[in-house]
Amino acid sequence: MLTGWRFRVVSLLGVIGLTLAAVVAANHELSQTLFTTYVPLFNRLEATVLTGESFYLAVLLSVVTVTGSLLPLYKPRPRRILDTVVLVQKRVVVAGFALATLGYFKWSHRLPRATLVMIIGLLGIVLPAWFVWIRRRPHGADGRTLLVGDDLAQIERIAPAVDAPILGYLCPSSVDYYEFDEGAIGEGGGTRVTADGGVALQHTGEDQELEQALDELPRIGGLSRLEDTLVEYDVDTVVLAFRQADRAEFFGALDACYEHGVDAKVHREYADSVLVAAGDVGKLVDVDLEPWDPIDHLFKRAFDVLFAATALVALAPVVAVISTAIKLEDGGSILYQQDRTAVFGDSFPVYKFRSMIENAEAETGAKISEEDAGEADPRVTRVGHVLRKTHLDEIPQLWSILVGDMSVVGPRPERPELDTEIQDDGIDWEKRWFVKPGLTGLAQINDATGHEPAKKLRYDLEYVRRQSLGYDLIIVARQIWKVLSDVREFASDE
Repeated sequence: MLTGWRFRVVSLLGVIGLTLAAVVAANHELSQTLFTTYVPLFNRLEATVLTGESFYLAVLLSVVTVTGSLLPLYKPRPRRILDTVVLVQKRVVVAGFALATLGYFKWSHRLPRATLVMIIGLLGIVLPAWFVWIRRRPHGADGRTLLVGDDLAQIERIAPAVDAPILGYLCPSSVDYYEFDEGAIGEGGGTRVTADGGVALQHTGEDQELEQALDELPRIGGLSRLEDTLVEYDVDTVVLAFRQADRAEFFGALDACYEHGVDAKVHREYADSVLVAAGDVGKLVDVDLEPWDPIDHLFKRAFDVLFAATALVALAPVVAVISTAIKLEDGGSILYQQDRTAVFGDSFPVYKFRSMIENAEAETGAKISEEDAGEADPRVTRVGHVLRKTHLDEIPQLWSILVGDMSVVGPRPERPELDTEIQDDGIDWEKRWFVKPGLTGLAQINDATGHEPAKKLRYDLEYVRRQSLGYDLIIVARQIWKVLSDVREFASDE
């Protein structure tokens, strides 16, 4: 994998070379003939092959415009493959519009329309592949690794286990004392002494070899510098070493790794709190930050948008009826908002049709409704009872799907307060946070509710392992059938 100035030079030369090749290919007599004969909308144009000065001007104009449009991509920085592909294609489209505009207003040499479209089409395919290829990591190759955490003892302990070159470590400046796990690196503990040059450790234990391993590493900064450090040092891998895998810092670091396409590893003692790659052995295991394949991820998002938009349009009359019924019953608000837990422990607002009395949790606080356990909940209104039985109270969440906070299929998001209670019961609830929450999921179609968090978690993790677009379609079909059955049963009971 190329980094630093080599990446800048190779990426620039590659863009110039591929743009030149695209112009030559688009200007060839054979491609002109085929394109203006068989491609709809362009089959009314005449084949135009540029020669002489016109050809050289076309090459110069195309190379300058495309290389200029891709300027931000010449700086090496970690990115996910899908992000790289989308960003390059966006820049190629910008270059195409720039070339079309320059020619339209005769500010420069005008490219034939067929030639311009072929150039942009070719570059939209080959340039993303080029940037992904030059950033590929050869199998078994060492990368640039960063240690991140708040447990200096753990950082010191796992540093020798990292095979790749270590750039340094990030840790809070307020860490003053730490203790080693029993039997890990000798007895006792150590203190941190802050100096102008960084952090030094003084041991009271016996293992001086591990002490030296950490003393040789520079402290780059605090945890707040993680994202800047990932970009500045073009980091490939982050090894997390936190005293506790809490949502605020541990999952925040995982989120930063995910956003920047950086691999994350964790000590095996925390492997139960995260999703890890299958078959990992040793003290350090890979965290599965992106369970979805990039192409499947793209198809899943397209399905989410199509499903949500279609459902919102189709259910518009139902929304009007429900809104009127809620307002007529008690004059209160039509919708209510709750914060729910999203990917990597972040939170986002969820909207539902109000099915309870106003301020229903003012005295009781956040709690799971008794209706989830099959009992009657006195807080539920008459209209709300109908909405819950027919699942119509969930309709406003289609907007959350449309804007990207949720997916159609995934683990149902829970409130942060209830997440904390479930975690305190010893259930590895955090593993649900590695995929986007959904409107429905495997737990919902199997009637696993929040009253049975362990059972619900088993279904959610099974979905994470088996997830695919085809599996999503099966779950959606089963959920629609379940909703129709519940509506029919409710109607017959009434």
